[in-house]
Amino acid sequence: MTDASGHAAVSLRQVDKYYGAYHALRSIDLEIAPRERIVICGPSGSGKSTLIRCMNRLEVPDSGAVLIEGAKITDASREAVAALRAVGMVFQQFNLFPHKTVLENCTLAPVLLGGLSLPEAEARAISYLDKVRIGDQAGKYPGQLSGGQQQRAAIARALAMEPRILLFDEPTSALDPEMIKEVLDVMTALAGEGRTMVCVTHEMGFAREAADRILFMDQGQIIEDARPADFFAAPKSERARTFLEQILSH
Repeated sequence: MTDASGHAAVSLRQVDKYYGAYHALRSIDLEIAPRERIVICGPSGSGKSTLIRCMNRLEVPDSGAVLIEGAKITDASREAVAALRAVGMVFQQFNLFPHKTVLENCTLAPVLLGGLSLPEAEARAISYLDKVRIGDQAGKYPGQLSGGQQQRAAIARALAMEPRILLFDEPTSALDPEMIKEVLDVMTALAGEGRTMVCVTHEMGFAREAADRILFMDQGQIIEDARPADFFAAPKSERARTFLEQILSH
């Protein structure tokens, strides 16, 4: 589960996270291999979003360590900053700058953080906007797009930094049902391209089709870690069986 350098893409070692007295993550141990595609699912409040946000230091654990490609991002070091450049994230709410065009949203970080010239950043951004099928929307502002188009713009923005690891935190939960498929289709295509992907989602069709492993969380713990075929055919815990019955019955 390591790359040529001997490192996992993402490692969590005995990670605990509290919000006041609430124990959100409980002694999480996890290794994700380079190019592995992980789906994290579970009931509301189980710790899924907290877990994925620890992978790019949006949340800092109270104890334990998080490593990206061998660098401990829980340290405030130069190595941690460099490692975090390998990680891109797509949020539930699109988080696009409303006063900037789609193209400007996608070029901001590559110019300011990636050191690209504006023409280089624009060429890269256009290529990724084409990849997510909204190249023709580059000159529009986010408010002029549908929710599905805004989320695809957010995916293009993350890709424009050319991350080796892509995190998705419930990327379709803010979308109308008819827009969900267009975003999942883009994500499924990306899953075939060799990046490491970690996705928190309730979209079980996507999990079945795109994931190498499914992590099922409850009460701040990973209680199942299985291949999709095994997870859907015979979940080991009663909690996972109940969850699947509820999700798949809708």
